[in-house]
Amino acid sequence: MSRLKPVCAVVAAVTLSGCANADPTAAPGAFDPDTIVVGTANFPESEIIGQLWARVLRDAGFNVEMSSQIGAREVYLGALQAGEVDVVPEYTGNLAQYFDADVPDQPSSDDVYRSLEAALPDDLAAGAASPAESKDAFRITRKVAEDKGVTSLADLQKLGDVTMAGNPEITERPLGPEGLAQAYGLGSVDLKPISDGGGPLTISSLVEGEVDIADVYTTSPVFDRSGSEADLVTLDDPKNLIISQNLTPIYRAGSLPDGAVEALDRFNAELTTDDLKEMNVRNVGAEKAEPEVIAADFLARRR
Repeated sequence: MSRLKPVCAVVAAVTLSGCANADPTAAPGAFDPDTIVVGTANFPESEIIGQLWARVLRDAGFNVEMSSQIGAREVYLGALQAGEVDVVPEYTGNLAQYFDADVPDQPSSDDVYRSLEAALPDDLAAGAASPAESKDAFRITRKVAEDKGVTSLADLQKLGDVTMAGNPEITERPLGPEGLAQAYGLGSVDLKPISDGGGPLTISSLVEGEVDIADVYTTSPVFDRSGSEADLVTLDDPKNLIISQNLTPIYRAGSLPDGAVEALDRFNAELTTDDLKEMNVRNVGAEKAEPEVIAADFLARRR
């Protein structure tokens, strides 16, 4: 296994963070084949999962460093393939679509996982898919849902032109404005890009009427920027535009030492969607607990 240490390379003009544990005496570009670097995307759930995995790997006897909040998928996958991190949390459906996998119609979660495995580049590999799923979901305020009779994505035709809040990269995904409009016969679907992973800024944009719908993950608490819980409705998706998105480790093929993937798979097999929801509430709710604290508390309860 090889990686840069310290993990401070610039990928796509984004500087990787998480170098606090790097050896200040190491020469630039030095390699440390005995340390696993866990990378995370730039949203809270990814950081929480990364902190969990780091602790699981340390408990299994491995040396581990964190490289946190690297950026969007394009950036952290670039870091992974460049050898600057060794493993990242991912979600089966979104990653399968990112790699243009041949996903069958009306796919099961197993179908999606098999499609992902087949589509991964030769230098990447996937651990087992967890039962825990953090899935994109389109939300609308209850008032608009009831006033306009909108309960599914098909009903969005009743709104005329539609405005959507979501991460900027959603424009490149099948469930983005273009894909949504094509799947459900909508007219104009315009995106208001908000880079908080369906967090409080996205929720506030929806509640304040700046957009009609918002892409908010199923495990995300629906708190606005003031900390108030929003009264939202999740729209049905009768055409299965949004496919299964189960948590899975993605790593560079051959990069992890023996036993590391197995340790992650054992832990992930016991992780549930409700676990993710609970941990996310601790992070973005009134408590504002740090991911490291959330991960430590969660594992302490499991022991």
